[in-house]
Amino acid sequence: MIEVTPIRPYDRHLASLPVTNGDRSSRNGKGPRRGTSLPVHRSILALDIEGSTRRTNPIKEEHRELVYRLVMGALVMAGIDIQTCDPFTDRGDGVLILLRPTDEFPKPFLLSRLIPALASLLSAHNNAISPAEEPRILRLRAVVHAGEVHRDGNGFFGEDLDLAFRLLDAPRFKDHLKTGTAPLAVVASDSFYQSIIRHGYDGIDHGEFLPLVTVNVGDQRRKGWVHAPHAGGFALPVAVPVQLNRRLPGQRAAACRW
Repeated sequence: MIEVTPIRPYDRHLASLPVTNGDRSSRNGKGPRRGTSLPVHRSILALDIEGSTRRTNPIKEEHRELVYRLVMGALVMAGIDIQTCDPFTDRGDGVLILLRPTDEFPKPFLLSRLIPALASLLSAHNNAISPAEEPRILRLRAVVHAGEVHRDGNGFFGEDLDLAFRLLDAPRFKDHLKTGTAPLAVVASDSFYQSIIRHGYDGIDHGEFLPLVTVNVGDQRRKGWVHAPHAGGFALPVAVPVQLNRRLPGQRAAACRW
């Protein structure tokens, strides 16, 4: 005897939908594959250690740990709730930080608070190193951008991250840090410049950003605006150096929620 299963109302609705090949959108056969992740908006900050390949492995390890402690200190000083960060992505000689949008930390604060705090902490560290220990001096390149990112089981990806890393690794940007004396150089994407920097929000001087970098992403030429933040642009609280000298609790390269 054949058992007949009654058709429920929502089954009728599903049966009325167009049949697809299972891999493509039903719109025109050229849409995204089923299961493709949808993008989410993030503020993007990525850092890279200058001249890391010229350092010995012990110095590399010291710098890696230091970068994470400086970033964590800068986040706290800037008033960023660590829970709004996605897990950090380690890049060997750098790190990627993605911040979820919140009204409490609008995007201008990246340049008016976070970057100045990082520059001040970095400068304080370097000033404590004697000239005889010059290889221990840490200099960083940073990129600031905001856009759409995807995430799968292997990590974050997407065109906006491609752009951020192209700007960060641009030869002319690297040369700008090498020829300068500041311990930190920042490149901002053109979209970040147009939407945030050029409006001159409090703490941001658009005249300090120069359009020195151009990169290719896909078939498009994209501009980057370069800035060397002032090390004294953010007052260091007395407690911060003590906090930075401690190993972070449960420190691990991919953790943001310590």
